[in-house]
Amino acid sequence: MTVDRTLELSELSVECDAQPSPECFAGAILPGATLGVVGGGQLGRMFALAARRMGYRVAVWCDELGPATECADHVLVADYQDLDAGRKFFSNISAITFETEKLPVSLFQAAAKLVPVRPGIPFLEMSQNRIREKTGLQQAGLPVGPFHVVRSLADLEAGIARLGTPAILKTASGGYDGKGQIRIEANSDLGDVWTALGTNEAILEAFVPFVDEISVVAARDASGTCVTYGPIHNTHSQHILDVSYCPVELPEVVQSRAIGAATKIAETFAVVGVFCVELFVLADGQVWVNEIAPRPHNSGHLTIEGHVTSQFEQQVRCLCGLPVGSAALVRPVAMANLLGDRWELGQPDWERLAGEFPDVQWHLYGKTEARRGRKMGHLTVTEDAANAAVIKVLAARTALTR
Repeated sequence: MTVDRTLELSELSVECDAQPSPECFAGAILPGATLGVVGGGQLGRMFALAARRMGYRVAVWCDELGPATECADHVLVADYQDLDAGRKFFSNISAITFETEKLPVSLFQAAAKLVPVRPGIPFLEMSQNRIREKTGLQQAGLPVGPFHVVRSLADLEAGIARLGTPAILKTASGGYDGKGQIRIEANSDLGDVWTALGTNEAILEAFVPFVDEISVVAARDASGTCVTYGPIHNTHSQHILDVSYCPVELPEVVQSRAIGAATKIAETFAVVGVFCVELFVLADGQVWVNEIAPRPHNSGHLTIEGHVTSQFEQQVRCLCGLPVGSAALVRPVAMANLLGDRWELGQPDWERLAGEFPDVQWHLYGKTEARRGRKMGHLTVTEDAANAAVIKVLAARTALTR
């Protein structure tokens, strides 16, 4: 059933297949306007909070009620393929963005005839498929690990013969936080692996012997000015981001390569908006691109307290045609994710956290059901040094369940 909780929205005055005049997209979109975001998760929630602080109204289109809807002025709950429901939504916003890449391109193709879509449909489409992503990055001259396209068991066997083991077989689309992928060892039964993945299109990636995992969040405005955050150091647990901190202690040349990769992606693919590039650092100092996210990123949550302008304010600025803000680091910062596992023994001890760690900031996403592995929130702390921030944020997280 379609639920439309928009507030006295006017009827659509132009059909979705009408071509907009150039004036529709001219000039900056100023406070007071309504911005659209597709997706109801925590990234949409933090975008909405930043937008409302800056004086904008926010309309959220989601397929089920979620964290973002609690912070929106208008909410449309409908299937993402339901463009009849979306027409009214498109006609009452000034620009549209998204908080997840797992969305139908057709939605944004319809929206783009009425309002700006940022970061942009080609960039979104490339990021939705790992084969398109790896191929596009490789063609752009960016360093990526060896990979092989797999559409059959024979392809998988050829890929293993070429890349060797260990290797990682991933679904071409979908999958996140370790889902939709299988590690292949020398003794793995390839037939069983191919059947278990349950897809007809995948990508086989050679195992990368990295020494560090880092990310760079970038924001590029409509004028082409690009700013970057990081590199940000990331550690994972059970394939889910666990702790991030900034700045990192890496050689200057490594940091320069990481930032250069993000900048090149922004320019090559004409990105207008915020995105993240995840990278592997090799022992010899090479930096390889692992994945891109065409939106704000979990590792970039630390920019809220750690930098002059957060990744979410940058998302608003870029969407509205405003110049990007400063991405300067205010103070070394660390962030730790809070997963649903912390709720297994009951409500975390927020009173203790507040009393023992008064300088630790907590962000909860408003999710009503805590499940193992589900991202429920995060903690952030700034300190005089990044390692001190990491130690404190981990101690604070432990205090919640100790």
